[in-house]
Amino acid sequence: MSDQEHFEAGERVAVLTTQPLDRLLDYRAPEGGCFLGAYVEVPLGPRKVLGVVWGPGAGDFDSSKLRSVIRVLDVAPMRSEMRAFLGKAADYTLTPMPAMLRLASRAPGLSDPPSMRKILRRGDQEPDRMTDARARVLDAMEEFGGLAFTPKELADMAGVTPSVVKGLVKQGALREEETPRDLPYPHLDPDLPGKALTDDQAAAAAALEEGVKSGAYGTTLLKGVTGSGKTEVYLEAVAAALRAGRQALVLLPEIALTAEFLKRVEARFGATPAEWHSGATMTERRRVWRMVGQGKAQLVIGARSALFLPYRNLGLIIVDEEHDTSYKQEDGVLYNARDMAVLRAAMCSAQVVLASATPSLETWANADAGKYKRLDLTSRFGASVLPEMRAVDMRAEDLLPSTWISPTLKYAMKARLERGEQSLLFLNRRGFAPVTICRACGAQVACDHCDSRMVEHRFLKRLMCHQCGETKPVPEVCPSCQVEGKMAPVGPGIERLGEEAAALFPEARIAVLSSDLFGSARALKQRIEEIAAGEADIILGTQLVAKGHNFPLLTLVGVIDADLGLQGSDLRAAERTFQLMRQVAGRAGRAEKPGEALLQTFQPEHPVIRAILSGDEEAFWKAEAAERQAAGVPPFGRMAGIILSGSDLAQVFDLGETLARNDGALRQIGAQLFGPAPAPIARVRGRHRVRLLVKVAKGAPLQEAIARWIASVRPKGDLRLSVDIDPQSFF
Repeated sequence: MSDQEHFEAGERVAVLTTQPLDRLLDYRAPEGGCFLGAYVEVPLGPRKVLGVVWGPGAGDFDSSKLRSVIRVLDVAPMRSEMRAFLGKAADYTLTPMPAMLRLASRAPGLSDPPSMRKILRRGDQEPDRMTDARARVLDAMEEFGGLAFTPKELADMAGVTPSVVKGLVKQGALREEETPRDLPYPHLDPDLPGKALTDDQAAAAAALEEGVKSGAYGTTLLKGVTGSGKTEVYLEAVAAALRAGRQALVLLPEIALTAEFLKRVEARFGATPAEWHSGATMTERRRVWRMVGQGKAQLVIGARSALFLPYRNLGLIIVDEEHDTSYKQEDGVLYNARDMAVLRAAMCSAQVVLASATPSLETWANADAGKYKRLDLTSRFGASVLPEMRAVDMRAEDLLPSTWISPTLKYAMKARLERGEQSLLFLNRRGFAPVTICRACGAQVACDHCDSRMVEHRFLKRLMCHQCGETKPVPEVCPSCQVEGKMAPVGPGIERLGEEAAALFPEARIAVLSSDLFGSARALKQRIEEIAAGEADIILGTQLVAKGHNFPLLTLVGVIDADLGLQGSDLRAAERTFQLMRQVAGRAGRAEKPGEALLQTFQPEHPVIRAILSGDEEAFWKAEAAERQAAGVPPFGRMAGIILSGSDLAQVFDLGETLARNDGALRQIGAQLFGPAPAPIARVRGRHRVRLLVKVAKGAPLQEAIARWIASVRPKGDLRLSVDIDPQSFF
């Protein structure tokens, strides 16, 4: 990377564009020159495209044919630390640099000039006639010491119509000015008093604060049982970062968590921080991107992509619920936000806090090996205690056909209803029924574009494919045998469970929490707030409810099918089942009243079920680590998935066979290659999918070998090849 910081007009500059090209492009610096890292608009063929000045030009192109940079965008240049981070992330994930730049410049209207808006200040004229409404407007201006307001803010504050404000502008009593729309975020005060901490919380907070004050890189696992107050502890680390004049980032796994979290942040620091996620408006996202780059957003609360914002001085990254699978990006650039957070922090000498009640085995192993520090919170905050956990042996329960709530669970729910407490039923299946089958011929309704069965969603009155989103009406006639009236739903989904709960408890207020039942993130957040306020008696939820929600009246959790995650060949099946069951159970008894968790299972003797019930987490992790180590799989070995796809199955397999035959680069590092084989879901959106799996010892140069290996093939037509380093799923 060049040491030259500024390029004079006409000098050659190398520009990395967001277009899918395999090289930097040379241009002439524009009039006035440009800085290294400047965001620029450049010509590419007949188009204008976004790019970043990456260094001096290569000089291997005829200078007379060089085109000039069109303009430099009015945003802060990309810092050297950010450019280095994108390069390292690209090397690790084997992602082309243009794709990494797209990830780092996903702000709407980035190339637009700064947006302006009208504001009003007190003018030097008096109105020709004073009315009560006009007096209220001018009084409001005086009351706030002549501060500026938007027309709507002023009208609302004075309780008048917009026409009154417009009249005062015409008479010169109010003066219009233009001001940038993207304003800095309110100042957060780290010295406001936080909640009183217990002794172990205070000790953990002090350790995190020391790490932040050091100004050096470090990663800490903050492990605490559900309800132990991990959030209050790491907010003290945020306060330390703010005192040091550095920015902080808190990553959350679910948008629905942000509403409650923002309230806690506002209570601690006196103002609301910046939000970055898909539920934020385009205007707000543009403001966040620009203010982060200028250092005028001290704290960002966001989803995984918030890691790629252009921080000016990032000092702390919190990854809350670090074990959550939603931190893995499964399309486009394939990366794990937890791992990228550690990389980003190492590049800018920041601290990382990985917070979880049930950490991933990768994080547990790194802490066990001494690579990460570890802090433990062993008891719940305040009066709350951990819920009692019991298994309900479904082999001994007397269940009617097509019902799933056991008599034992039903009795416990009835007791909660009588006491005015809430119950939660957990089933990790969206929709009404996972399969629709013809009772005449046995055919199952499948997606026309994917090799997956369509799920009935009764609220939508349609069948839906959970792979591609395709929907169609529930058929009256079997598509295979044309027999009418024989189509039947098989198995439970969360909506079907809702019907059963309504039949058992007709007087109860029932709320169903599933991501596909809400049109927007805001609607989902509002519903969660209503439930927390007691506006439901029975809550039914999918995996969404396991992610950190706090329902004070909830004292019973019933897991409908605790065996569901134990099926299949996923190497993380046991780990994920353990995490999910412990997290769901942890929703109960988070206030003064004690909680109880009942796990319905046909395998109460299964080692994972026994570990969940015993609460001996360290024994579970040690046993799971020993099994993984013996098998040489992550975190004690390395893996990479190669996903091939295309519309022609034969061509996809031919490409896979070519790769398998030419695996010399992999054999040189002692790697094993498995496949090619059809992916578990072998067709998605009409494209056939074939997988290869690479497995190698932990210290081997995996990325370098894969880069050499796949360089030998050039996918043609609509064939696509993507590399997934450290795959989390194998669908």
